[in-house]
Amino acid sequence: MTQDNLMIIIAFALYLGLMMYIGIYYYRKSNSIGDYILGGRQLGPWITALSAEASDMSGWMLMGVPGLAYTTGGISGVWIAVGLTLGTWANWKFVSRRLRNHTEVASDSLTLPDYLKNRFHDQSHSVAVISALFILIFFLIYTSSGFVAGGKLFNTIFGLDYTVSLFITAGIVVFYTFLGGFLAVSWTDCIQGGALMFFAILAVPITAAMFMGGPVETFQLIQQEFPQGLNLFGNPSDWFTWAIGLISALGWGLGYFGQPPHILVRFMAISDAKELKKSTNIAMVWVILSLMAAIAVGSSVTYTCYLINW
Repeated sequence: MTQDNLMIIIAFALYLGLMMYIGIYYYRKSNSIGDYILGGRQLGPWITALSAEASDMSGWMLMGVPGLAYTTGGISGVWIAVGLTLGTWANWKFVSRRLRNHTEVASDSLTLPDYLKNRFHDQSHSVAVISALFILIFFLIYTSSGFVAGGKLFNTIFGLDYTVSLFITAGIVVFYTFLGGFLAVSWTDCIQGGALMFFAILAVPITAAMFMGGPVETFQLIQQEFPQGLNLFGNPSDWFTWAIGLISALGWGLGYFGQPPHILVRFMAISDAKELKKSTNIAMVWVILSLMAAIAVGSSVTYTCYLINW
């Protein structure tokens, strides 16, 4: 085993150990069902914002958005980022405060199905059951994709059998989630995505720009050698088709306006609805910087491939 491999194993072990410790820590801190499911509605503005956006824009932001910028040939893929930014802002602006206040008034509802049942006085429980089934079905697929990604990670880095890797990933996530509940999930999301993912996606384009002499020099170089990569409108052969594509790209933001349960529950858990204004500002800075960096990563790959082929 080389020294580099040993360092990677130690880093992974410490990281995964920290995630499991967080689960144990909040297991000991939970004194009621409200603490376990909604953290006792005691989240601060920073944890609310960072955990919400990290669980929202997870692995797809690190791979999907740069991949989009790469396939579209440059920064024309920024329109999806614009749509996502607007949808995220609308969620924080128009949904967060109302949901935080209404869930507490509606018999202190701890979950979205519970809130819908109480809000509409559903004595038959049909609304709660239907909404819970939707969450179960679609989030089962969503969660399994995360397990698959973790399995491939261990398989690629350590050469472990894919099935074994899958069980390791699932075991660790289930461990800290079941033990620590909502607070454990919020803190691990904040650490994994709010910090690690944020700095990682920023580090790549910044390092690339510094390597090429600085951001201004990089922009001038691309402008001279690959100007089509800086075209916000791409190279449309049919403007009608392009307009439909633009509307579709901007429409991605609709998926963030009042829809993702794992985001909405963060709004419900903040300690004071007045703190949501601060959370909104934190979240929007995180989203804008992260999405722009992701577009820059994809555009950099496009530019590099252009130079190689040229």
